[in-house]
Amino acid sequence: MLIDYFLTLHPVMQALIATLFTWGMTALGAALVFTTKNFNQRFLDSMLGFAGGVMIAASFWSLLAPALEMAEANGDTPWIPAAVGFMFGGICLWGIDKILPHLHPTSPIQEAEGIHPNRKKRSTLLVLAITMHNIPEGLAVGVAFGAIAADLPTATAAGAIALAIGIGIQNFPEGVAVSMPLRREGMSRRRSFMYGQFSGMVEPIAGIMGALAVTYVQPLLPYALSFAAGAMIFVVAEEVIPGSQEQGNRDLASMSLMVGFTVMMILDVALG
Repeated sequence: MLIDYFLTLHPVMQALIATLFTWGMTALGAALVFTTKNFNQRFLDSMLGFAGGVMIAASFWSLLAPALEMAEANGDTPWIPAAVGFMFGGICLWGIDKILPHLHPTSPIQEAEGIHPNRKKRSTLLVLAITMHNIPEGLAVGVAFGAIAADLPTATAAGAIALAIGIGIQNFPEGVAVSMPLRREGMSRRRSFMYGQFSGMVEPIAGIMGALAVTYVQPLLPYALSFAAGAMIFVVAEEVIPGSQEQGNRDLASMSLMVGFTVMMILDVALG
């Protein structure tokens, strides 16, 4: 079977395949521009809320909890690697947020952030925003598969696959969030799709880097898992949740977040 073959591959190759899947889900969301020019805002906000719930659940069940268990198994004080890695992940994303020119999908061009954002086109700023979010997601998947090579009992292929599925599900609305605004502004369907899917291209790169890092430097593993968790939580708090509620659909977005958290928790616990 295909799954059996996948499990025989080296964890770095598994990470590559898994992140190619998450990139593909971004492209699938972006491909909706070929079917419609307008997209129901309530549905988009619910999808963003769902994505936030998936990311929050993945941060704990797939990243922080294993990091705590691994640190304890190594004889370390469990909370130290988790706290240091988690905070460092958030600080790094905060720094990138201040430097990288980008624009949140629901914001006007005047609210672009980063260094000299007004020198960039709106399409470029949108892609950079989602690309910034996809870095920790790809890293998280790569680290999860790289942990398997460390032969630790808390690192399982099923758990890493669950994380990849969860990240892939939440990448779908991210592709929509880039391609649809560009299409509404008059860009061609083909170009809107290309910009939308391009934002997910960074995930395989980040995934391979994460898998290689923890495969060859195993003491970094609890820190790397926690780093990815902190980076994802920063993205959720700074962009995903506010973006899902800016159009007034707060209750819908909040309940969708609850559903996303529950789905990811079930995936991780059932498969992991």
